[in-house]
Amino acid sequence: MSTFSPHGACLLWQPELIWLNAISDTVIAAAFFAIALFLALLVWRRRDLQFTAAFLGFGIYITACGVVRLMSVVTLWVPAYGIEGMVKGVVALMSVGIAAALLLLVLPRLLVLPGRNQLQQAYAALAEETRQRRSAEAMVQRFQEIEATETQVRQAQKMEAVGQLTGGVAHDFNNILTVITGTIEILGDAVKDRPPLAQITNLISAAAARGADLTQHLLAFARRQPLQPRNTDVNALIIDAAGLLRPTLGEHIEIESMLSPDSAPALIDPSQLSTAILNLALNARDAMPDGGKLTLETRNVVLDEDYAAMNNDVKPGNYVMIAVSDTGEGIPANLLEKVFEPFFTTKDVGKGSGLGLSMVYGFVKQSNGHIKIYSEEGHGTTVKLYLAQAADVASVAEAVVADVSGFERGDKSILIVEDDALVREYVVTQIKSLGYQTLAASNAAEALAIINGPEPIDLLLTDVIIPGGMNGRQLATEALKLRPGLKILYTSGYTENAIVHHGRLDAGVLLLPKPYLSSDLARMIRTALTS
Repeated sequence: MSTFSPHGACLLWQPELIWLNAISDTVIAAAFFAIALFLALLVWRRRDLQFTAAFLGFGIYITACGVVRLMSVVTLWVPAYGIEGMVKGVVALMSVGIAAALLLLVLPRLLVLPGRNQLQQAYAALAEETRQRRSAEAMVQRFQEIEATETQVRQAQKMEAVGQLTGGVAHDFNNILTVITGTIEILGDAVKDRPPLAQITNLISAAAARGADLTQHLLAFARRQPLQPRNTDVNALIIDAAGLLRPTLGEHIEIESMLSPDSAPALIDPSQLSTAILNLALNARDAMPDGGKLTLETRNVVLDEDYAAMNNDVKPGNYVMIAVSDTGEGIPANLLEKVFEPFFTTKDVGKGSGLGLSMVYGFVKQSNGHIKIYSEEGHGTTVKLYLAQAADVASVAEAVVADVSGFERGDKSILIVEDDALVREYVVTQIKSLGYQTLAASNAAEALAIINGPEPIDLLLTDVIIPGGMNGRQLATEALKLRPGLKILYTSGYTENAIVHHGRLDAGVLLLPKPYLSSDLARMIRTALTS
């Protein structure tokens, strides 16, 4: 043909055939375009999809196929066969490229992809590996817990060993210190008008006091000191302590108090708590040689089950927290676990006994509390004491208060039970000088014989640890059976468990700790006789 006519002529210009072809090609083109749009959106939204290039190429090819179908519709009426031929040629080239890519590149990769069974096996293997890993992690955690428990057991055994050693030494050592302290006091009064001798007696007295303080610190660390806890306003105690600390710490250290106004009272021995705060403050001072800030803070806190799980020695409950913080040099991380050990110190020789923190540690633990230290080199140290909140009950120490004004003593008789001859002689001499009548025994059998006798006895002053088959508490029990109105006063340098249970003096017990001065002896005798 010399001229081209529209493609509709091939269909004899029959309307039903023309519209059937036109509509069919249009629908097919729309489907091609929809598939191309689907592939484009899939690649755009799923950036992690494999075969991205193949999807994009196939989408372009599908779009071109849709254009070819539209050109078929156009040529029904318009003889644009040249354009249609060019489009078909391009699509034919694309078909070759797409077919080659699918056969040579995509198909080999698709064939090696895992099937459903392989994926299930892989998932099962992964689940087994995960289970084994979790089992291994649980085993490692268990080993760590065992190691931590063993460390705590070793620490407890170490403390127990120190406690046993301290207990063995403390009794006899405090007996010796009692004699030295008392006789030096008498000697000091005798030579106070002779300065050279008075200076010597002061030196001896200071050395004895240091020995007593050392023993007391060891007993505190070993949790074997007798405590007299009572309801204590920690805010008031810290305010008083801050007032005493200002001249002690010096002008170069600023003291800041951050006290919670609703801080609950703590069930604690206030004198021992004051000593603990003093020890922490002195440690802070030594860590700030060029000056700094000491912060005293109180707050009510709750230690929950999760915290208790991480700290085996903690009982969940309500506590009063006292924090002592400084801006000093800090403590190296490798030394933090050792700071509570007795005699461990980072100070130079002669500048610390290493018992300050250990005393605080033992006192808090014996008081059913918790202690935690936080420190970083160059950023200071914070020690937090968690003390049990007090119940609304009166303490034993508050109940044993007597009015001793105008007390007559000449008609009172005291039985002294002391196995150490030097101490017994010294105590008898001191009590006689106070105007009391005295009887003396060296063991429980001699004491019971005297109590069974006709001599009047108003007060039994007995050491807790005595020979004769019973301790001081058992002797007092037997004595009260024979003389129900007898007053009891205990004295000891090491109390064991006779009158102290769970770190606290038993109800109604009066104790005069050794070593003591004659003024302490006189005060406790008056308190015992009038209580």
